[in-house]
Amino acid sequence: MTGTSPPDRYKGVWLIFFILGLGTLLPWNFFMNATQYFTDRLKEDASVDRLNNLNTTASPFDKASHLSHSKANATEKTVDPPSHLVGIFNNMMTLCAMLPLLIFTCLNSFIHHRIPQQVRILCSLVAIFLVFMLTAILVKVPMEPLAFFIITMVKIVFINSFGAILQGSLFGLAGLLPASYTAPIMSGQGLAGTFAALAMICAITSGSKLEDSAFGYFITACVVILMAIGSYILLPRLDFFRYYSMKDKTEYRVHEKHSEMETKVDLIKKADEPNGVEVKDTINGASHAAQPNSSVLSIFKKIWVMAASVCFVFTVTIGVFPSVTVATVSTVAPNTLWGAKYFIPVSCFLMFNIFDWAGRSLTAVCMWPGKDSRLLPFMVIARVVFIPLFMLCNVQPRKNLPVLFAHDAWYIIFMVFFSFSNGYLASLCMCFGPKKVLSHEAETAGTIMAFFLSLGLALGAIFSFLFKYVI
Repeated sequence: MTGTSPPDRYKGVWLIFFILGLGTLLPWNFFMNATQYFTDRLKEDASVDRLNNLNTTASPFDKASHLSHSKANATEKTVDPPSHLVGIFNNMMTLCAMLPLLIFTCLNSFIHHRIPQQVRILCSLVAIFLVFMLTAILVKVPMEPLAFFIITMVKIVFINSFGAILQGSLFGLAGLLPASYTAPIMSGQGLAGTFAALAMICAITSGSKLEDSAFGYFITACVVILMAIGSYILLPRLDFFRYYSMKDKTEYRVHEKHSEMETKVDLIKKADEPNGVEVKDTINGASHAAQPNSSVLSIFKKIWVMAASVCFVFTVTIGVFPSVTVATVSTVAPNTLWGAKYFIPVSCFLMFNIFDWAGRSLTAVCMWPGKDSRLLPFMVIARVVFIPLFMLCNVQPRKNLPVLFAHDAWYIIFMVFFSFSNGYLASLCMCFGPKKVLSHEAETAGTIMAFFLSLGLALGAIFSFLFKYVI
C-alpha cells in the first residue's frame, strides 16, 4: 500500500480510542469504589452498625467519608469485630483481580493471532457489560452473605479476565496506528479514575445511601460500555483506521512476495555461477530469504527496555498508592471537615487521577524524550524516590520511621509530581513499544506491553505490603 494516509477526520479515530480507553477502566473503578456496599452486604448480623467494619474492610475512600462519625460513636459503644467474610473481602478481591489480569494478559500475547481482534474486543466488552448488568440487578435482590461473597468473587474474576483481553487487544490494535494513537487510550483510562473519584466525592457530599450509590455506579458503567461497543463498531468504517489496519498486512504480503522472488533469482544465479557465489542484495549487501513469522521472544528482545520501563513505573506507583498514601493524616486541620472527611478523597484520589490524566494526555502533543533515548529509562528509575518521600509523610499508624514531611503541603506537592510522572512516562512507554518493531509485529508488541503493564500492577500490589510494614 502506497501513498499518503487519509486524514483522521474530526479526530474520529482518536476519540474512539479515547472512549475505548475510558471503557476499559471506568467499570472497574466504579466496582472498586463500591467496596463499602459489598462489605455491608456481607455482614452476617444485619443489626451490626454499618461502621463496624470500616477499620479493616471498607475502602480507604469510605473510611475518610465516615471518619468523623466513627470517632463520635467510639466513646458510646464497643465496636464489634467484622464477620469472617468481611475481614477477608479486600484480600480476596485483590487476589481474584490480579491473578486473572496477569494470566489472561499473558495468554492474549500468544493467542491474538489465532482469534480475530474483532472477536476478542467485542466479546470482552459484551461480557463485561453483562457482568455489570447482573451486578446492578443484584443490588435489589436479597441474598445470603456466603452466596453473595462467592458470586462477587466470580464476577471479579470474569471482569478482570475479559478486561485483560480487552486491554491487551486494544493496545495491540493501537500499535498498528501512529504512536500518538496509544495516547488517547491512556488518557481515557486516566479520565476513568478522575470520573470515579468525583463520583465518590459527590456521594460523600450528598449523603446518598450505599445501595443507591452502588446502583448508580453500576448503571453508569453499563452506559459507558455500551458507548464503547458502539464506538468500536463504527471504527472500521473510518478511512484513517482502515488504511493503517490493512497497511501492515499489505506490506507484509508484498515483502514476502518480494523476498520469495529474490530468493528464486538468487538460486538461479547460483546455479549459473561456477563457484556458487552468493548474490548480494543491491540495497544493503545482505542475501535475502523468505522471513518466517516473528516469535514473541524475538519481538520482546526489541522492546524489552520499554516493557521493563512500564512495568517499573506501575510497580512504584501501586507500591505506595493507595496503600501508603491513603493512610496519611492531615496535620493542618485534622479535626475539621477537611481533615476528617475530604483530605484523602481530594488530596489523594482526586489529585492523583487529575494529574495522572494530565500526564497521559500530554503525550498527545509532546513525546519527549524519544523512543531510543537513554534519558527515558533513567526518568523511570528516578521515580523510586517517591517511595521514601510518601513513607516519611504523616502516615498513621507507624512504628519504625520518623515523620519528616508532616505538613499537608508536602504531601500534595509529592502527589502532583508522582501522579503526573506516572501518567506521562507510562503513556510514553506504551506509545513507543510498538514503534520499535516492524509494522506486522506491532500488534504483538502492543499485547506484550500490556502484559508488562499488568505485571507492574501485580508487583506493586505485592510490594505495598512490604512498604506498609516498614513504616
